[in-house]
Amino acid sequence: MQPWKVIQELESDNSRLKKEAIIKRESDADNIRFFNGIGAALDGFRTFGVQKVPVAKKDGTGITQTEFDDVLRQLEDRTLTGNAMKDVIQDLCDRSNMEQWNDWYRRILIKDLRCGMTHKTVNKFSTMKVPVFECMLATDSAKHEKKMVGEMLIEPKLDGVRVIVICDVDKDEVKLFSRNGKELSNFPEINQQFDEMLDQMSESMVFDGEVMSDDFQTLMREIHRKGGAKTKDAKLNLFDCMPLYNFMDGSCVDPITERKKWLDGYKFGPNINVVESVRINLSDADGQKQFADYNKMCIDRGFEGIMVKPVGGIYECKRSTGWLKVKPFIEVSLKVTDVEEGTGRNAGKLGALVVEGTDMDKFIKTNVGSGLTDTDRETFWEAKDKLIGQIVEVRADAITQNQETTDEWSLRFPRFLRFRGFEPGEKL
Repeated sequence: MQPWKVIQELESDNSRLKKEAIIKRESDADNIRFFNGIGAALDGFRTFGVQKVPVAKKDGTGITQTEFDDVLRQLEDRTLTGNAMKDVIQDLCDRSNMEQWNDWYRRILIKDLRCGMTHKTVNKFSTMKVPVFECMLATDSAKHEKKMVGEMLIEPKLDGVRVIVICDVDKDEVKLFSRNGKELSNFPEINQQFDEMLDQMSESMVFDGEVMSDDFQTLMREIHRKGGAKTKDAKLNLFDCMPLYNFMDGSCVDPITERKKWLDGYKFGPNINVVESVRINLSDADGQKQFADYNKMCIDRGFEGIMVKPVGGIYECKRSTGWLKVKPFIEVSLKVTDVEEGTGRNAGKLGALVVEGTDMDKFIKTNVGSGLTDTDRETFWEAKDKLIGQIVEVRADAITQNQETTDEWSLRFPRFLRFRGFEPGEKL
């Protein structure tokens, strides 16, 4: 089947099972052309340097996959740039037929298939895999108290947007990504300041950090804007770095103390900071007191808590107990499956979000009605159909066992924190 026909089929049905069946069918049929294309679109490590891609308005005679692949290679190695790039892409658009271009080639160039499918679906149901763009994620310390011993680096836990910066000296290019590999283009000041640093780097590097501003919700709105985003006050707070080849391989075995030295060796611009850290021995009484004092200080300063990292710890591109987060509460990200209307003074407004999902191997299902402002209740109820499938971040005191079943869990005192993500079901 022609790849754009497969994309159209995936786009036309919201059923997860249907999408999985389509992917498996195309894998069984060895549709290499289709999987090569979705690999180019979903592989976060592959970038094409294209900002705007035209939409086909009329049918041309058609182009071949070979023609497109040749241009894609030139875009990827940056031998085709600037006005020449725009002219070549426009020529391909003009000569393609509309569905061929708009539903296939264009979506590869913009790296957005727009059919409700991620690399996870492809990798689970196809023999042809897509490289996964992943960064290191922390684990809740409450579940791993035995690991809270020995020499540790302690840092404030930031409440912002995770950003991975790839500085490619071979391509003379800087790209910012979300933790899932979604390219971020709304931080031009930060991008420019890294671009000015490229001559400091003897090899391609990856910098890991969190973007923060005075107001988190405003920051999230600006990230989503397609143009004219106001992010001049945004600061990128870096807590790790490593060579690009290590990140692509999935780990960096150099200890965090060494990686911190690498960070300290760079001169960053005004919108880039290095996160402070202190070294504490959690195995002695003095260290435990320092730990408690530092935790309280961070909370008093408005941080969510602290991060705990072994001084000899490596960087792993996955969720790991190598980084532990210590918070006076828990936070889980769950999917909205339904909405409930309020009663009394909240009649005609949102009463609660019905959410569910899996966290730490526990299936959680609960209602979240606390933490919503009157404005939230009115605004969300007006757009209630759009809430289904969105990821909501919920803060609670603890995960508790539901009394009516042995395989379902709930939350103690759940309260709405925020929505997160680019698309329904996709975390940022």
